[in-house]
Amino acid sequence: MTAAVGTRSPIRSSIGLKAVMAVTGILLVLFLIAHMLGNLKIFVGPTSFDHYAHWLRTIGSPVLPDTWYLWIQRSVLGIALVAHIWSATVLARRARAARPVRYAHRPKVQGSYAARTMRWGGVIIALFVVYHLLDLTTGDLNPVGDPRRPYANVAADFAPERWYVTLFYAVAIVTLGFHLRHGLFSAFRSLGQQTPRGERRARAVALGFSVALCAGYLVVPFAVIAGLVR
Repeated sequence: MTAAVGTRSPIRSSIGLKAVMAVTGILLVLFLIAHMLGNLKIFVGPTSFDHYAHWLRTIGSPVLPDTWYLWIQRSVLGIALVAHIWSATVLARRARAARPVRYAHRPKVQGSYAARTMRWGGVIIALFVVYHLLDLTTGDLNPVGDPRRPYANVAADFAPERWYVTLFYAVAIVTLGFHLRHGLFSAFRSLGQQTPRGERRARAVALGFSVALCAGYLVVPFAVIAGLVR
C-alpha cells in the first residue's frame, strides 16, 4: 500500500492538480486577451483586419507551412482546456469525498452558485468553442466562409438577420465572464487573500477583469448589428 502511494504521479496529487489548473488557466487567459485585442482590429477597417488575419496564418514561415502555427496553437490550447477541466473535476470530486456530510451552517446558495457557474459554464463554453471553430475557422457554418476575406466573414456572421448567432455568442461570452470571475477570485484566495480587505480587493479585480474582457469581445458583434462594421 505504501509503495503504491509512493509511486503515485505528483501531477495527480492535489498540489499537482492545482498547479495544472493554474498553468492551463494562465495560458487560456493569455490567449483570450490576445484574441480579444486581435478582434478589436476590425474597427481599423477591412484592409487592416484582413492583413492581421493573413499574418496569423504565416507565423513561423518559412520554417512552418502556412496555418501550421495556428493549428499547433489550437492543439496546445485544446490540450490545456482538457487538462484544465480534468484537474478541476478531480479536485471537485476529492473535495466532495472529503466532506460527505454537509455542514448545517455552510452557505448553500454560494456553494451551489459556484458549482453551477463552473459546471454549466464549462459545458456552454465547450459547445461554443466547437461552433466557433466551425464558423470562423473552417467556415462550414459561416454565410461567406471565405478564408481570404476574414472581415467579410465576421460582418456576415453577426448580421441582424442572424440574431440567434449573436445571442449564442453573447451568452457564451457572459458565461465565460462568470467563469473567469469565479476562477480568478478562487485563485486569489488560494494565494492568501482571505482577509475581509483582501477578499474585497480580489472580488473587485476579478469582476473588473471579467467585465473588461467580456466588453472587448461583445463590442464586435454589437458593432456589426449597429452598422458600425459592415
